[in-house]
Amino acid sequence: MQKSSILVVLVTLALWSCDTSSDDYQTVNEPLEFTVPSNFPEPIYDLEANPPTTVGFELGKKLFYDGRLSSNGFISCGFCHEQRTAFTHHGHQFSHGIDDLEGVRNTPAIQNAAFMKEFTWDGATSHLDLFPIIPITNEVEMGETVSNVIAKIKSDDEYQKLFALAFEDEEVNTENFFKALSQFMVMMISADSKYDKYVRQEEGGTFTEEELEGLSVFQNKCASCHATDLFSDDAFRNNGLAPNPTLNDIGREEVSGSPDDRYKFKVPSLRNVALTAPYMHDGRFGSLEAVLDFYSESVVDSPTLDPILKQESSLGIPLTDNEKNVLLAFLGTLTDETYINDERFAEY
Repeated sequence: MQKSSILVVLVTLALWSCDTSSDDYQTVNEPLEFTVPSNFPEPIYDLEANPPTTVGFELGKKLFYDGRLSSNGFISCGFCHEQRTAFTHHGHQFSHGIDDLEGVRNTPAIQNAAFMKEFTWDGATSHLDLFPIIPITNEVEMGETVSNVIAKIKSDDEYQKLFALAFEDEEVNTENFFKALSQFMVMMISADSKYDKYVRQEEGGTFTEEELEGLSVFQNKCASCHATDLFSDDAFRNNGLAPNPTLNDIGREEVSGSPDDRYKFKVPSLRNVALTAPYMHDGRFGSLEAVLDFYSESVVDSPTLDPILKQESSLGIPLTDNEKNVLLAFLGTLTDETYINDERFAEY
């Protein structure tokens, strides 16, 4: 089921071809419908300021998979954000970048970005349009400058045509570059898992007894942080991980400058979580079983530990073996096969 109110975006019509590798631009540029799933909140991203269109979306997709956004011409956004694992870098503890350099944080999933108010593990930006600046300019990820990226794009005739068709001012510039990437990312909605079908009472949404029991445990012991059907409250929390002394990653404090934010990181969405190992901001856990064992047995106290994990003189989340097993069954219902196989988002 979808909400009856569908956000339809408008744009000036322009000639364009469905094949971005062709010079034959024949069809019209049309608005794309942004449909809010009935079990989702309203989007945060301003769709009126940057309405997605057919050309804008395809341009954003082309940019997303273009290695020229990096200094060595090889590392694209899609290099670390692979569709088959909900746009994460499955199996890699840290993000990988130019010249075989390695970052200090795990690559987060890209999904439902239009509904988020903060981006990156420490919330370094609160606007999706500005989010790509961070990996592009990071010296161990893409190692490039925005001005160099724009210069490379301007020298490409195909990009010149696409920008001219996608935007009213027809300019290849920084603003339009980031808007195009956002048009691609806002359409990346994951909302067709077994869980979604269950809550919307659709075909294929019948839970097993184990999954139902897991849902109950989740609602009682996990949903305070992994809230709403986005499965994140979009907050920054210290979840009791022992700091890694080799990384010296202080989390949200690096952005806010407040010691009260030390070791706080953004609560990630659990959608498609069965696909996105390893887990946590530093990728320290290789399995969901290890994550549940941590919460039940290994939470470390500190001045900024989230109060939810420090109640009645005990740390963490008490979980029996059976509760862990049924939680794993429930978390499996959050996998969205439609999303990870959607050809609209696939690399050319």
